Amino acid sequence: MLSRKGIIPEEYVLTRLAEDPAEPRYRARERRARFVSKNGNCNVAHKNIREQGRFLQDVFTTLVDLKWPHTLLIFTMSFLCSWLLFAMVWWLIAFAHGDLAPGDLAPSEGTIVPCVTSIHSFSSAFLFSIEVQVTIGFGGRMVTEECPLAILILIVQNIVGLMINAIMLGCIFMKTAQAHRRAETLIFSKHAVIAVRHGRLCFMLRVGDLRKSMIISATIRMQVVRKTTSPEGEVVPLHQVDIPMENGVGGNSIFLVAPLIIYHVIDANSPLYDLAPSDLHHHQDLEIIVILEGVVETTGITTQARTSYLADEILWGQRFVPVVAEEDGRYSVDYSKFGNTVKVPTPLCTARQLDEDRSLLDALTLASARGPLRKRSVAVAKAKPRFSISPDFLS
Repeated sequence: MLSRKGIIPEEYVLTRLAEDPAEPRYRARERRARFVSKNGNCNVAHKNIREQGRFLQDVFTTLVDLKWPHTLLIFTMSFLCSWLLFAMVWWLIAFAHGDLAPGDLAPSEGTIVPCVTSIHSFSSAFLFSIEVQVTIGFGGRMVTEECPLAILILIVQNIVGLMINAIMLGCIFMKTAQAHRRAETLIFSKHAVIAVRHGRLCFMLRVGDLRKSMIISATIRMQVVRKTTSPEGEVVPLHQVDIPMENGVGGNSIFLVAPLIIYHVIDANSPLYDLAPSDLHHHQDLEIIVILEGVVETTGITTQARTSYLADEILWGQRFVPVVAEEDGRYSVDYSKFGNTVKVPTPLCTARQLDEDRSLLDALTLASARGPLRKRSVAVAKAKPRFSISPDFLS
């Protein structure tokens, strides 16, 4: 979207997604339905809602949630219908007072004073209705003190017009200032990666903001959504589990002045503790949802950006390339590399197996340190880790 508007070059376009342009394209196989799409929309259809009247109890929110064509149609029809309704009222007042009779004289001639001057047909009554409601006074038509009812209708139409203006203009303002509009420039990497960081397997992704105006008090959280079955046999199609996320400074609060790599340590408390590289191609029920929330600095409105990663969108044994460099005394960000990754040596096993093998090696090392040298070498030789190293480790 940003490239079509000419804001940034095509090679830098990252509306929520970022990918390596040199990445080979392949035909994606059929996959499970996403709970949250890559652009953050929730893939949920609400059906068989019998109590439709609940939406009318909150008319303003319903109008804001409508699509733009429907909103513009309601905006136009509300004014047009009010003009026609009051045009009919003005025409009836003129007809009842006898102002439409052929023998009527003008007010300047002094014999008969009409309720509204210069109304001779429904067309002129419609024009007067528009002039009253939008305060466009051309000077040819005006209400006289002859009819108190006409003065009352004038007051009523002005009040109705102000209410329509307030509701419709407020609705359009809210639609243009919705929180997810600001989230269009909050981007996530197209793929997530799993690699070793600080000696532990970590799930990592990259997040960035294309605007110079910052997101204040930005927080990020992650959920794993999968189909589960309870011990009682209850099937939960969308079981959501919160998992902690960390960044370079620790905690969930982030200072999003430049792209950051957010990571989750896969430990014993992680739902990904038993995830192996082979599961990324066969684990159809795994979906990881990432939610970024914060306050827009310029407007003070809370915004939220979302994305998700399916199992085949998680790259094992890769990490993100650096995108921030220091040039001419300032830091520059190369967004063309935002989603690029490189292969790194990574154990081809689950985090559980990695921890067990690490504990086994530590125990053998401690035991061998207490025994003779010959027994130590035999014990270490018999200790075979259950995980293997990626072939890239040897290259």
